[in-house]
Amino acid sequence: MLPDLEHFHLLRPWWLLIIVAWMVLAAVMRTRKDQGDMFSGIIAPHLLSHLRLEKNDSRWINPSSFGLVFALTTAIVLAGPSWRQQPSPLSEDESALVLLLDASSSMNQRDIQPSRVARARHKASDLLALRPDKRSAVIAYAGSAHTVLTLTADQDVLNQYLEAIKPEMMPRRGKFPEYALPLVDDILRDTNSPATVVLLSDGLGADSQAAFSEYFATRPHQLIVLGIGSSLDSDGAVPLDKRALDNLADDAGGHYFDLTIDDSDVRAIERRIESHYVVIDDDALPWLDSGYPLVFVALALFLMWFRKGWTLSWSWLLLPLILAGQPQPANAETAPPEEEATVEAQGFALGQWFADLWLTPDQQGRLLLQFGDYRASARHFDNPMWKGIASYYNEDFMQAAEYFSRSDSDDALFNEANARSHARDFLRAVKRYDRLLARNPDYPGAQANRDKVQSIIDDINRMSESQQGEEGSSEEREMGGDDAVPAEGAEKLSFEQVELKQYSAEEILGSEATRDMWLKGVQKDPSNFLAAKFNMQLQQREQPK
Repeated sequence: MLPDLEHFHLLRPWWLLIIVAWMVLAAVMRTRKDQGDMFSGIIAPHLLSHLRLEKNDSRWINPSSFGLVFALTTAIVLAGPSWRQQPSPLSEDESALVLLLDASSSMNQRDIQPSRVARARHKASDLLALRPDKRSAVIAYAGSAHTVLTLTADQDVLNQYLEAIKPEMMPRRGKFPEYALPLVDDILRDTNSPATVVLLSDGLGADSQAAFSEYFATRPHQLIVLGIGSSLDSDGAVPLDKRALDNLADDAGGHYFDLTIDDSDVRAIERRIESHYVVIDDDALPWLDSGYPLVFVALALFLMWFRKGWTLSWSWLLLPLILAGQPQPANAETAPPEEEATVEAQGFALGQWFADLWLTPDQQGRLLLQFGDYRASARHFDNPMWKGIASYYNEDFMQAAEYFSRSDSDDALFNEANARSHARDFLRAVKRYDRLLARNPDYPGAQANRDKVQSIIDDINRMSESQQGEEGSSEEREMGGDDAVPAEGAEKLSFEQVELKQYSAEEILGSEATRDMWLKGVQKDPSNFLAAKFNMQLQQREQPK
């Protein structure tokens, strides 16, 4: 693996002057050699230049050239290149890790198995396993952000609560990772060391990039983004927005990593975490001199002077490079489909590169939208609102609703409700209309659309009651899924509607049976506990102060 050269510097840079001294010495030797020409004082210079034969030293493979390489290699070794510090055995590693786990509805997609959110949980668990006895925290977010666990080094507890995070438990839909940034400050309030924030997500909200850039510009923490999902466009699926996540990492001074099937991605993330902590934590730690391996290169060059005619005897080493660079003979056979696909992909990449020179992604998406290629338009847009509009025109209504949910504005809420109405997700559409009317009662068209959708729900409910068979045969569906919910049947299972039995701390500690029942319920399935906790936190935040 290549080293992290972000902090590359030379411990003894003055040794580079040896290169200047070598060049001066080589020039002096060449001048003396030219002055020692026995014919220079006898034959006129303009005639002598035509009488001389070409010397072997004019070729680039000669003692002078290899001598210059030897001097350069020796100077680099003496200058002491370094890019990492030596960890102190006497100090404790207090670097903190904060995991931001995307728990929005798009993470339920199964373009990667078993699902995006499951793969994100697995990668988070693998990363924690590489950092035993080091403190980590977990934040889950969707339309709102909630602290799952504050800083702890208990791997079992971290993994237990990570496995409990599901999109169904989040009290509000959407995708706003910027809402987790104040929680990061709360978690790291009592720490003095720089921390690392790892974002595991498949996309961003409309204002996420600006919020993250401003946040990390004023704090010593580093951002690492791990893209979860596939970038391939498929019917009804929201693709991984790799470009937006990569731009987010660049603007925040962080790093973006692609998801891999092995653990190479989490190992690369771990190296970034350690490098960031070592470089920033203690400037007094000694820097490692990493130029010693070049000593063997210098010795190999020096050995060439021990044999007469070394220029010819060592030239065979260049033969493999020459043969490897020879072009393969072409034939008239038809290229296989794989090669044709590769050629088409290269042509598309070249066209995309040319378009990127002149138009921004949003401008390209706007042109495609006007030309009627709505699917390609949604793929090019960076702005979630425009992505949603393109998906809406393409009649991918659930996908459009997902993109609209990533913007926290009245227009986005209205568009999301309309998209869900077209997708027959009537129950959630009414909830979006109600939320919009609570925020802006005079929003044009919201009340009328809400009444129309509600009338459809009432008709479906009356039809269901008239056709209902024997008791207990009605289908139950969870509100947290991605499928459309046309009527009231699923609302009974929503945790928002469940009346929870609340116990005070005195009741739990005072009764052994109550305490055992509470602990057993929490340890067996933390999902219900976290869902109720997130719901109460959201209600407290929305209460007028």
